[in-house]
Amino acid sequence: MMNVIWGFLMLSGIAVAAATGRMDTLTQGLFNGAKDAVVVSFGLISIISFWLGMMQIAERSGLIRAVARVVRPFAKWLYPSVPVDHPAMGSLIANMSANILGLGNAATPLGLKAMDELQSLNQEKDTASDAMCTLLALNTASLTLIPATMIGLRLEFHSKNPSGIVVDTMLATLIATSAAIFLDRFYRRRARRKRQRTMDIAA
Repeated sequence: MMNVIWGFLMLSGIAVAAATGRMDTLTQGLFNGAKDAVVVSFGLISIISFWLGMMQIAERSGLIRAVARVVRPFAKWLYPSVPVDHPAMGSLIANMSANILGLGNAATPLGLKAMDELQSLNQEKDTASDAMCTLLALNTASLTLIPATMIGLRLEFHSKNPSGIVVDTMLATLIATSAAIFLDRFYRRRARRKRQRTMDIAA
């Protein structure tokens, strides 16, 4: 679906540029965009490498385990259908810990691994389970203490105060996480009541 949307945007942009006689502007914009993408990508490589290195240091120093111990009771409450000793729970806790520390690039593969392991617990393989929906919601709106990637982008674009978004990010992600948890539980309970009504009618 995303390919269709991006394809439509590109084709409509080319059509409008051709109709208005601004193909030269479109061409210049394409080249400038490609150049900026390369420049930003190279700038982010150092930031990502730094934070991935910090992730390794945090893991070896025991910081990740400490965060995981704090997160574990919360994870049990969020994912009641996942057995505590199942590998999925370990991946879920690692994903949450990486997101809290602002290591989104490390959190993504952990989230994919957790999703794959949750699928092994899923009874309906063609339908996302409650735990899978919760993971998707929380991974998208995760509480972040250190927005490392955004600080790196602000550094790349010569911000006068790159770390000035830390408090705002913490507040915004706290609100987003709270909303995600509330809506996840709300729709989960509503779906459970709907299934119960269906079963009662069938009985």
